[in-house]
This record gives sequence, structure tokens and C-alpha cells, in this order.
Amino acid sequence: MTNLETKTISLEKLGIKNATVHYQLTPDQLQNETIEKGQGKETESGVLAVNTGEFTGRSPMDRFIVKDEVTKDEIWWGNINIPFDSEKFDKLYDKVTAYLSEKEVFVRDSYACADDNYKLNIRVVNEYPWSNMFAYNMFLRPTEEELKNFSPEWTVINAPGFMANPEADGTRQHNFAILNFSRKIALIGGTGYTGEIKKGIFSALNFILPVYKNTLPMHCSANVGKEGDTAIFFGLSGTGKTTLSTDPNRSLIGDDEHGWTAENTVFNFEGGCYAKVINLSQENEPEIYGAIKKGAILENVILDDKGNVDFADTSITQNTRVSYPIYHIENIQTPSIGKNPKNIFFLTADAFGVLPPISKLTPGQAAYHFISGYTAKVAGTEAGVTEPQPSFSACFGAPFMPLHPTRYAEMLSEKIKDTGVNVWLINTGWFAGPYGVGNRMKLKYTRAMISAVLDGTINLDESNFRIHSVFGLAQPRTCPGVPDDMLSQRKAWNNDEGYYKSAHKLAESFRNNFKKFEEYANEEILGGAPPVKE
Repeated sequence: MTNLETKTISLEKLGIKNATVHYQLTPDQLQNETIEKGQGKETESGVLAVNTGEFTGRSPMDRFIVKDEVTKDEIWWGNINIPFDSEKFDKLYDKVTAYLSEKEVFVRDSYACADDNYKLNIRVVNEYPWSNMFAYNMFLRPTEEELKNFSPEWTVINAPGFMANPEADGTRQHNFAILNFSRKIALIGGTGYTGEIKKGIFSALNFILPVYKNTLPMHCSANVGKEGDTAIFFGLSGTGKTTLSTDPNRSLIGDDEHGWTAENTVFNFEGGCYAKVINLSQENEPEIYGAIKKGAILENVILDDKGNVDFADTSITQNTRVSYPIYHIENIQTPSIGKNPKNIFFLTADAFGVLPPISKLTPGQAAYHFISGYTAKVAGTEAGVTEPQPSFSACFGAPFMPLHPTRYAEMLSEKIKDTGVNVWLINTGWFAGPYGVGNRMKLKYTRAMISAVLDGTINLDESNFRIHSVFGLAQPRTCPGVPDDMLSQRKAWNNDEGYYKSAHKLAESFRNNFKKFEEYANEEILGGAPPVKE
């Protein structure tokens, strides 16, 4: 055991008794503890690498929300927000705290929301030191002065080694992640996947901010230009949200979770980044590659005998990850707040190769595509997926959205109208044919499109746009830095019959997916759908 000369605190009020509490350890101390306990290894460059065990990603069917007086009439209950009995939560909580009693635990006080007007103080209690190091990386870090009078509002209790008994405890299986808004607790057990910690607080804020603070929570990245113009990037995993927002010419606000206030500011929820590292290269993603240094945590990667990382090796999972504090990125906004949003980008990796590389959306289309949250699964990413499949995740983050998606979409629509922000749909997926026939859109062209929007060099005159006959989207004829023949999917296919057959099939998938939202959506949102041709 490393000699840990640090102050400690009592967890008796949480029901954790006689534990050896390590409070507010430094990342170095936590990394050393992890190595000593045999729970991780160091790479050749000194970065901590851990294996999260049975779970290498979130388990959406094991995420619950306690249904009580606070939540019963607000939550959009269903297979995303699964109700959990309040009494069963109390009993399970007592079991978890009894499990952690008498043990060595790691505690961190931190907070979410970079804007002081929205700050949420959090106490994180972890069974494992590397989980606590993750909390250091991903949440905002209080100063010593702020810690003197720190009072946590929410508590995260994280016990990967505790296995629930589904019959007795009311869970689906042995792992669980449960939010209790009355007790302000996120209870996580049976899984070592660290993403459950950050997404638990994100889900809580996705309820708290719109219900109580008139603030739109967003699953997005954001950056700001030298003129103070903020850009917002929505997108599901694998669409380029982290990559495209990390721009050497713009300051990063954050890579995943933000709030958009009534005062028209955008603030980061977090103090770090949690990026996928599958096929990571210094050439394509230099900022992220450079952020993987001492203090970062690599998850589920493969190391050779010398400690070198093989980023192409997915033998453990395709969802290989790195977490690092945001200050590992050189060009960041301090504090993590932006003003004056000018452009919003919806990123989609369309594996059918039919959506335009770039198109401009009306407010109605923006709300429609926001609620839809489209990307595509490609062959090989999941068992049984042999050809591209459409994948829809409402608000580009359905698993974390406790309210009905139209509530978030209506807030977004109002902000678009109030601010005059431009909204763009960017296809980072396939071009000149579907997956297996066409090619993945080159990153340099996607960056050029986004740069042309951000620096104002794209021609916004109506004459520069043509309306897509299937999706009704306004796609530019020309864009600086991009060959004209890279802007039209139909021409690039060189097969009109095949292109339109695939395009109409995808448009029908959009309409079928949206049927479950129709009764809640207003006419403007419904008008944003791909038009039906008689």
C-alpha cells in the first residue's frame, strides 16, 4: 500500500460504516494505487490502461429511474426510462452501502456545469481507484478554497464488485445504474464501465435543467472562434463529434455535454473528454492523440510487451476509450463557457451513402432531424448486422433523456428562432455508394465544409442551393475547399435508379421512426419530414 498522507472524511451519513476513506487523492496517487492493486498497467509513455471487465459499454436496459412524486408525471416512461420502485431502491441502496462498509473506498468532491449559476456539487464514492481517477478527469475540479465549505447536492455511489440479485432487488440482471431524483443519488453496481458514472449525472442534468432552470441540455460538443462565435456539434458515437470540434483554430468548450441558457450562453457540464480511440492516429486526430499522456486513462485497449498501444486492435471491444482532463487539450476556452451561438451542426454517418455531404436546415427540419437523431450501423459492428441499418436516437442522445424528446426539440426550435442560428446537416458517412461500395467521406473535406460555414466563406445566397428531391434539404452547389463533384451524392453514384431507390428507402425509415412522436409534435416539426411523393 502506498503511503497516502491525505485528509479523510466520514461516510456514515451515507450508510457506509468503518470504511477506509481516501479523499481527494491526486491522479498520480490513484494511478499508483491502481497499479499496486493489479487493476491496471502503464503504457510505454506512462498512461494508465485499464480493463473495465464484463462491461465495455453502457447497458441501456439496466438503467432505471425511481418513479415517485418528483418524477411520475415528468418522465417519458418506456424502454429508455425504465421505472424502479422507490422501496426497492432504498433496500438495494442499503445493500450496496453495507457492501462498501469496512472496505477501502475512494471519494472525490467535484461539480458539474462550468457556469456558476448552474453549478451542481457532486460527491463520488468509488470502490476502485481508477474509477475515482476517471471522476477527477471528467467532472469539474473545485479549488482548495471551494473544498473548505463543500456541500454535495448529488451523490454517485459506484460499486462495480457488487452484484444484484434480480429476483430480490428488482433489477433485470446483476448490474444496474439507477437515478433517484428525490434522494439525489446515482447508484451504480455490477459494472466497471466508467461511462455509467458520467452519463448518470448527465441524465440527471437532462431533467434538472429544463424542468427547473429553463435551460436546454444537449448531447453535443462545442467550440468558439476568435470572434466569439460559438459552434455546436450534435452527433452519435462514431460520427465525429469529438474529432470535428477539436480544431486548432478554435477554442474547445467541451466534447460531449452542454447546456444552452435563457441568456444565450453555452456551458460545458464536464471538466474532461471521453473519446473513442478505435483506429486513432496522430495524423488524423493530432489533438486527441496528443492528449493521451500521463493523467489520461485508456480503457480496454491492447498493449504489446513494451507497453505500446495498438489502436486498431478491437479484440476486447470496438468501444475502446480514453478519458483525460480538458486541460490536456492545448486550445481550450477558460472557463468552459461560450456566447453567441452562430452555427449548429448535426453529424450523421449515413452508411447508405444518400444524404448530402452538407445541407442547410429550416427550423422545422432542424427540430425534425434533432428528434430523429439519425446515423447508421454498418456490417460487423454488431452481431447479425450484415448490411447498413438505420439507427435513430432521439435528440442525438435518447438513452440519457428523461423527458419526452419533443420537449427538448421545442426548446431548441425556440432558440433557433430567437438567435437566428444556422443549422446544418453534415454527412460524415459514405459517399458515391453505400457501405461496401462507396468510400467514407474524407475527413479533410468534412473539415473544409465546416470551416467554410464557420469562417463565412460559404455562399448563403439561395441561388447557391438546390433542394434535394427526396429529403427536401437545401444542399449547396459550391463550397470553398471542396470539389463541386463531392457535393452531389446522386451524381457520384452514377446510377440514378440505385441512388433514388436507396434514398426513398431511407426517407421511409425516417417517417416510420417518427410515427411514435407525431402526436406530440407541432405542425412546423411535422413539416420538417422528408416530403412524401405521390
